Amino acid sequence: MGSSAMGSSAMGPGAVGPGVPGGGAAGRSAAGTAGTPKLPERHSVRAQVLTALREALLSGELVPGEVYSAPALAERFGVSATPVREAMQRLVCEGAVETVPNRGFRVAVCSDRDRAELAEIRALLEIPSVLEAARAMPSECWERLRPYADEALRTAQGGDRTAYAEADSAFHGALLELTGNRQLVAVAADIQRRALRRPAPVPPSMCSAELLEDAYGHFKLLDALRTRDLATVERLMREHVAC
Repeated sequence: MGSSAMGSSAMGPGAVGPGVPGGGAAGRSAAGTAGTPKLPERHSVRAQVLTALREALLSGELVPGEVYSAPALAERFGVSATPVREAMQRLVCEGAVETVPNRGFRVAVCSDRDRAELAEIRALLEIPSVLEAARAMPSECWERLRPYADEALRTAQGGDRTAYAEADSAFHGALLELTGNRQLVAVAADIQRRALRRPAPVPPSMCSAELLEDAYGHFKLLDALRTRDLATVERLMREHVAC
């Protein structure tokens, strides 16, 4: 395991990591007593570990370039190594980590060039689709997205970058779902997740300002969509995917 191990404040030895309630022997024993089937339980733990690992990647707690072993991470989460390995393999497919034979997993470095290329792909996919939907859909349809914008603003005001990333993804997922193209929704979500990885953690002061500016952009976009101001829709979409 690399020298930059995950901080004890979030995932100290023997503690359950964020998003992994009921980990450890006690949690597994209680689940077994309640009659929970083993296979769904393992899948549930894997999903929770995956969420916690994504949070650690986004916050910089898992450091780009560092190698982490599944057993060491499992000990910190209070779970077995199997769901950690399964979650890490999912992150390998997403490009977030790389397999290092006989050592574990190295956190991938997302360079400025990587982020620029991902933003270009998002623009090519999302902007034409949203513009087409804006031309065809009744203006009142866009009001369905306002609760997503409200939630994104709430999390931005709290300064939680991980929670905001989830709320922002939910907004964009709901926006693209209105196009009716399920494959577009899935591909765009994967690209956005890849683009969230930064070359280094963002200072909290910058983070809050960025989040608020981004969150208010959702409301501006909804207003432009409602009034069919396509030029403004395109400009806001291009600014947003480039963040």
